[in-house]
Amino acid sequence: MKISYNWLKEFITTDKTPEELSHILTGIGLEVESLEKVQAIPGGLEGLVIGYVKDAQQHPNADRLRVTKVDVGGSEDLQIVCGAPNVAAGQKVVVAVVGTTVHPTHGEPFKINKSKIRGEVSEGMICSEDEVGLGESHAGIMELDIDAQIGVPAKEYFKLNDDYLFEIGLTPNRADAASHLGTARDIAAYLQIAINKPDVSAFTVDNQSRIIQVSIEAQAACPRYASLTISGIKVQDSPQWLKERLAVIGVRAINNIVDVTNYVLHELGQPLHAFDADAIKGNQVLVKTYAEGTPFITLDEVERKLSVDDLMIGNADEPMCIAGVFGGATSGVKETTTTVFLESAYFNPVSVRKTSKRHGLKTDASFRFERGIDPNITVYALKRAALLIRELAGGVISSEISDIYPQPVEPFNVEVSYRNVNRLIGKALGHDTIKSIIQALDIEVVAETAEGLSLRVPPYRVDVTREVDVIEEVLRIYGYNNIEIPTQIRASLNTSVRPEKDTVQNAISELLTGNGFNEILSNSLTSSSYSGSLDNAVKILNPLSSDLDIMRQTMLYSGLEAIAHNQNRRAADLKFYEFGKTYLHEGGKYIEDQHVALFVTGANQSEQWNQKTTSVSFYNLKAIVDGLLQRLNIKDFTTDEVISTELAYGLQYNFRGSKSLVKFGAVHADALKNTGVEKEVFYADFDFDNILNLVRKNKIVSQEISKFPAVRRDLSMLVDTAVSFGQLKQIAQKTERKLLKEVNVFDVYQGDKLPAGKKSYALSFVLQDEEKTLTDKAIDAIMQKLIYNFGKEAGAEIRK
Repeated sequence: MKISYNWLKEFITTDKTPEELSHILTGIGLEVESLEKVQAIPGGLEGLVIGYVKDAQQHPNADRLRVTKVDVGGSEDLQIVCGAPNVAAGQKVVVAVVGTTVHPTHGEPFKINKSKIRGEVSEGMICSEDEVGLGESHAGIMELDIDAQIGVPAKEYFKLNDDYLFEIGLTPNRADAASHLGTARDIAAYLQIAINKPDVSAFTVDNQSRIIQVSIEAQAACPRYASLTISGIKVQDSPQWLKERLAVIGVRAINNIVDVTNYVLHELGQPLHAFDADAIKGNQVLVKTYAEGTPFITLDEVERKLSVDDLMIGNADEPMCIAGVFGGATSGVKETTTTVFLESAYFNPVSVRKTSKRHGLKTDASFRFERGIDPNITVYALKRAALLIRELAGGVISSEISDIYPQPVEPFNVEVSYRNVNRLIGKALGHDTIKSIIQALDIEVVAETAEGLSLRVPPYRVDVTREVDVIEEVLRIYGYNNIEIPTQIRASLNTSVRPEKDTVQNAISELLTGNGFNEILSNSLTSSSYSGSLDNAVKILNPLSSDLDIMRQTMLYSGLEAIAHNQNRRAADLKFYEFGKTYLHEGGKYIEDQHVALFVTGANQSEQWNQKTTSVSFYNLKAIVDGLLQRLNIKDFTTDEVISTELAYGLQYNFRGSKSLVKFGAVHADALKNTGVEKEVFYADFDFDNILNLVRKNKIVSQEISKFPAVRRDLSMLVDTAVSFGQLKQIAQKTERKLLKEVNVFDVYQGDKLPAGKKSYALSFVLQDEEKTLTDKAIDAIMQKLIYNFGKEAGAEIRK
């Protein structure tokens, strides 16, 4: 959601800077994902000034050019060659002086230089609308009001102000904040200041010359419907201030009528729709459903087949609009429209959500309707829009407000205990503080006792229906950071040696964080496009979007999306880990599995002047995987080559042959392409359930460090290429369980100097007796047993 700083300040009076408001918003639950300084038009008219054309003579060498003398408030007039047909002496104009970079409406910016045009010096440019981004017109230069002051910056003359854009990651439960009013309401509650709502007291009905009858047939899907007509309007471009206001938040200006409806939507959070009244057949508006399969052409010129459950706004003969979602191709406002029928309604969120999903239409209106808007703001928003249309398009309000609201939506009644507030927050806030925050949030205090409050929560706060929700609101506005960390922690002792999940998770987190990893937390919902097969997928019955329509079956893609997001922002060297669950539907049952996922990509270490930067490799990830298992004291696992559609190559560790501990390797190129990741990524997927079970079976054994020295012996052997180091290590550990402490590989060779199908391994063995010094005779006996078993079980030939 995009919020303009300048627009926000129309609702609240504060000297807080954009940066300060950004911190406040994030602290009260409206997380500001980015804060950007923006200009209403590119370039912000920098370097442009108001000039006066003192003289305009025919160019001596060009019929279509004129040589002008222009006063821009400096010590000397500028000579400017101009090709506009309407340039004349006595005009006030916009001038781009030498050195200015102008930003045209279409095309690339260019710099104004002093030059000669057909032999005459030109010291600037007299500008048209499209040359400086102020409009589309290029018929001639802009002619300003004769009272315009010479030398004043054009930015000041056109009242352009720099703005700041807050990009807020609005959570689905906060539909009330999906507007400038809603965002300002939270800030006002935090700062304990008044909120300034637009004044609609000037609203009057001019006459009743155009009354359109409204009937609601589907009352459950449309609890409230308000409307009026405005006649004698003129559809034209919106004024500059309105265009700028919409442009800052990324909304394209269309015309003054449609722009007003978009303006009020983003201002108050109430979607509106304007119909061409002359397109309403029978002078009737019917809020109803139509027969299954009824064809309907929407604004995008696409014919859609309606469902019997789609709520529509129709006339006496045909549907005109998909209620709360999208308008129709024939009933919208056109250049020839002279009378509009203006709608402001409250539609059932479930109805809108299902229709929006059914037709794959996501609009600003449906976004708000399907989350639940304020059912009591419809008439206020209607008056606000009607006043703006009358101001910007002329005309008269030609009907009384029709407000059909047979069963008003009631507030939520909630009982709140002071004791529970203090207990859950962890701090005694005081009754007055609690009450002032609640009232600042527009929640009515019906009654108060020594124990607590009886409240009526306005229906636009669809997420505040229980005591705990109110307590969360109090904490949110009071400030999470204002709750002190206690100096003492009280806990009952747990004498169980069985480690809890949190204990194991913390141990893993500490190790990974200490190795330069950052933890991520991803959405468990993902796109079905990532799934090779949907047979076992857990599908969402009512998905928020097509990109979040199933529960994830793997941890891979959420991590790759995080990597793509960072790489697109020039952060290429990444180490992530995530604890999460995957979901399957097998044999009529839903299955949740816990995982730990690791991701590494980019450079292995930061750039240094005294060493080369190297990219991460499979072995960097393997070292982390091995270190993690060692930290958890998990041993005696087997190693196999990985078999996975996600990994191009890698290894899999299994416990006792069947229980998977971890799969890790290089991510397949197809998965990288699907998520837009450009660099190689290495990925490890731990089965956290199996890890937990093994850790819980571990026994803590302590012993003294041996006083006797360890001995190392090496063996070089020739084996078949299919034999892995893991197999040889397993043979060695089975041969000598007591004295063999370590087995490592320090050299591998495979080439034309060896027989076909063979490779050479060089292994080291560390032997140690805890009770005495090993003799050469004992060591040789162990090595002979190793040589014998390597030859017997792996076909190894010892190389001299």
